[in-house]
Amino acid sequence: MGRVTRRHAVLRIAPGEAIRRSDTLAVEEPLEIRLNGESYLVTMRTPGSDVDLVHGLLYSEGIVKERSDIVLARYCAGSGPDGVNSYNVLDVTLASHVSGRAAVRRNIMTTSACGICGTTSIDQVLRESPYAMDAEVRVATELVLSAPMRLRRHQQAFDRTGGLHAAGLLGLDAEMVCVREDVGRHNAVDKVIGWAIQQQLLPLRQMILTVSGRASFELTQKAVLAGIPVLAAVSAPSSLAAELAEEAGLTLIGFVRGETMNVYTHPDRISWSANGQIRLNT
Repeated sequence: MGRVTRRHAVLRIAPGEAIRRSDTLAVEEPLEIRLNGESYLVTMRTPGSDVDLVHGLLYSEGIVKERSDIVLARYCAGSGPDGVNSYNVLDVTLASHVSGRAAVRRNIMTTSACGICGTTSIDQVLRESPYAMDAEVRVATELVLSAPMRLRRHQQAFDRTGGLHAAGLLGLDAEMVCVREDVGRHNAVDKVIGWAIQQQLLPLRQMILTVSGRASFELTQKAVLAGIPVLAAVSAPSSLAAELAEEAGLTLIGFVRGETMNVYTHPDRISWSANGQIRLNT
């Protein structure tokens, strides 16, 4: 739809000069999600891959388990001014076997200010996760270190705006099979997992989830629910993300930059080779 970016007038101030020019911004618009015609939630996102987003979001919220749980997802006509389709309202028709109780359930544990303690949140994720982590998966250090660069190659909108997060599914064969961008890091992850649901690829036991920012509890939760064994982030993880990864058997890696990275949980999954020994700083 060509609505990922938008031009905006700015005053560029630099030493000794001020220039009026046009800048490119990442688009952020609301998406109302309706379930069987009833409003469910409104989320802010970058337009594009909305059907992927809905599949991933409803999966992480425990409403759908597989592609067949969604019969149809379509934009509502006449949802914008003057009856024009705004492409900001998506109606999802759920299959009859999806219970009505699940259809109206909001999983509030994914918000950072919901008042639920960390232990309760972790226990809930572990109870709801349908897949066990594959303990036999081994990932080469070089592949993990290359993940941000491979992700960056697919960030076309970021090249124009500098204002979008990205998430990618990197196969153990070094193929980046899916990349999505969004103003929300959680949306980007929902989009790639939603794509995988539609391709009937879950569980993603042979994938590395690569994210362009930090690794929050919410992103770690989404990786666990999708059966992803490794989460690699360019920035830092949160303490609760590390706790969840440890309990769930997920290898959580942060600060993947250049030739270095920090492996926070389950380092045995990483194939590390060097002439020297691991040095412990006390």
